[in-house]
Amino acid sequence: MMKLLVSPKNIDEADASVRGGVDIVDVKNPKEGSLGANFPWVIKAIREMVPEDIPLSAAIGDFNFKPGTASLAALGAVVSGADYIKTGLYGVKTEEEAKEMVSKISKAIKGYDSNKKVVIAGYSDCHRINSVSPLTLPEICEGYDVDVVMVDTGVKDGRSTLEFLSTEEIKGFIDSAHEMGLDVALAGSLNIDDIKKIIPLDADIIGVRGVVCGGDRSSSIKEELVKEIKELVTV
Repeated sequence: MMKLLVSPKNIDEADASVRGGVDIVDVKNPKEGSLGANFPWVIKAIREMVPEDIPLSAAIGDFNFKPGTASLAALGAVVSGADYIKTGLYGVKTEEEAKEMVSKISKAIKGYDSNKKVVIAGYSDCHRINSVSPLTLPEICEGYDVDVVMVDTGVKDGRSTLEFLSTEEIKGFIDSAHEMGLDVALAGSLNIDDIKKIIPLDADIIGVRGVVCGGDRSSSIKEELVKEIKELVTV
């Protein structure tokens, strides 16, 4: 069954997400981008209020080629209490750069706690931000200690992942990742119609924010909308 990941920016939104039945609470800071990093004390406070049986995810940023900075940020998220650590390869332009980012980030996380989950994200609108294609992530992550590959949108202007990738491309990406033992998370300004199209594709995690904020990701997460999406993906 596909898991629902919801991305709160503060404790109140995390509480609404939990009450709505979320499977994974994903701490982020929308002001700093698609995978904007929140503060360590916010991650820690949300971890303390979220029930222990609900995993906590934390985004650490949309990174250009800075493996040292990304590795240190990843370790900070682990120490702050995150179970899943998400890194976006936003300005990473080549597969060689991507592989170095992945190797250093995974080493920082797994070297501290091998049970933590490494999530590497690419962007469906990669041509708009001049970054590596998300469809190459399974190959890029092969041989490294990565748990999840993810697709998001880099530019948050209301256009969804399904405007940049076909369902056939997404299904191929999912199948390739699964063949390599990787889980797949799909996100990127997904609306209800998008989610209905994605459900049959066999992704492991679907990530949302805007749709559970009433369509405006800068607004607040609403418990009843989380419940609505949770019911939709629980099939």
